[in-house]
Amino acid sequence: MPLISLFAALCAGVSCSCVVFFLGRRIAGFEVEKRRDFGQKRVPAVFRLVLPFTGVTRAFASSDGAAAWRKSEQVKLNMAGYADVFSPQDFIGIRILFIAVALALLFIGALSGRIMIPFLMGVLISVYPGVWLSATIKARQLSIMKALPNLLDLLTLSVESGRDLLSSLRDILTRRRPDALGEELMLAFREIQLGRKRSEALRAMAERVRQIDLTATVNAICQADELGVSIGQQLRIQSDMQRAKRFSLAEKIANEASVKIIIPVVVFILPAVFIILLGPLLLQTAGLFK
Repeated sequence: MPLISLFAALCAGVSCSCVVFFLGRRIAGFEVEKRRDFGQKRVPAVFRLVLPFTGVTRAFASSDGAAAWRKSEQVKLNMAGYADVFSPQDFIGIRILFIAVALALLFIGALSGRIMIPFLMGVLISVYPGVWLSATIKARQLSIMKALPNLLDLLTLSVESGRDLLSSLRDILTRRRPDALGEELMLAFREIQLGRKRSEALRAMAERVRQIDLTATVNAICQADELGVSIGQQLRIQSDMQRAKRFSLAEKIANEASVKIIIPVVVFILPAVFIILLGPLLLQTAGLFK
């Protein structure tokens, strides 16, 4: 029996050594990215930790089978403004690695016999990259909607004073604080400087961002340019429309606040009030029946 136990332990050690050696050789074959310039973009710390290991998944992420997934991720990264930070292959790799961690938690939970907490943690970990990207897209589009009326006002004043649209846009962008709208307009302006037609660059920006208000404004400017209508007049119309829409959205959010506050009041505040008011009375009543 001691010899059998010793032989089994030796076999297990050799097997583990082979597995570790194989994994080490596989990982060593991929280039680990030591430095990446994120610029001013805010990237979650967990993404920074996982990103160097996306080379393990690059073969699958670059395959023909993942072409549709890459296209979908590219659209979302463009909308979120992170296309210059993550390639579609990088973000697919991040999502795959998060799913692998979630499956590892499920496996550990199954071995320990406590599956509920690992299952919940695994679900949260696996959906986190997608939730983060969707929240970033939503926040960026809201930022663009808020900044658009003010920029249109400045463009309108500059164009109606006799300046052309591109020089007005250039001067405004150099004086504005950096934001999502300025970033996209600057990218379109650079494309125009490189020789792309103004209407094509603006429509490409609208297709990249996919924000309803910005798309409507770009379509109005392009139509005015094609039909020979005064661009200053179209800018003023769009500015008034976008400001009215922003004001109506603010009213809607303000009206919804009174309804949304009911849930925390009922769940957290009212029980505490009842305990404070009725607690002593219930204790006295219980003491009478002893």
